[in-house]
Amino acid sequence: RIDLKSTQQPFAIVLGCSDSRVPAEIVFDQGLGDLFVIRVAGNIVAPSQIGSVEFAADRTGARLVVVLGHSRCGAILATLEELARPSKEQSRNLRSIVERIQPAIQPILVSQITPTDDALIRRAVRANVTGSVSHLRHGSDILERLIQTEGLVIVGAEYCLETGVVEFFESV
Repeated sequence: RIDLKSTQQPFAIVLGCSDSRVPAEIVFDQGLGDLFVIRVAGNIVAPSQIGSVEFAADRTGARLVVVLGHSRCGAILATLEELARPSKEQSRNLRSIVERIQPAIQPILVSQITPTDDALIRRAVRANVTGSVSHLRHGSDILERLIQTEGLVIVGAEYCLETGVVEFFESV
C-alpha cells in the first residue's frame, strides 16, 4: 500500500458488473494496484465508463481491457423482464441501464421472452459482454488509437458464479 501511494501501474483494466459476488480483484486473485476496476450494473458501457477506460489506458499504461460479465446477472434479468412485461414503475435510472443492454441482446431474442429461460439468460449475458467489447473498441478515438498504435487489447469474459471459473471469449 505504501509503495502505491504516488503512482499506479495496473496491468489490466476490468469493466465488470457491480454485483457483490463478482469483485474482480478476488475473481482474478490480484492485489492492490494490479487492476484498474470499473464496476457498474450489467457491465454496461456509457460515456463515464468509456472515459474511465480511456483514462486508465492512457495514464497507467495498462494494455489489457477485460469486460467481465457473469452468470445470472441481475441487470440482464431486469432487461429480459422489462422486455417481456414493460413496467411503468421502473425508474428512469434503471431504465437507462436496461436501454444500454437491450441493443446487445435484442438480436438473440425470440418472439416470446421468458426471463426464467437459463439458456436465454446465458446467451444474453454473453451478447451483452460482446456488445460492450464492441462499443469500447469502436466508440472511442482514444481507445481505437491505442489499439492500433500501442497494442491495447479489449476482450470479453464471463465469470460463472456456480463454479468460480472465468471463460474468455475467443470470438470477441
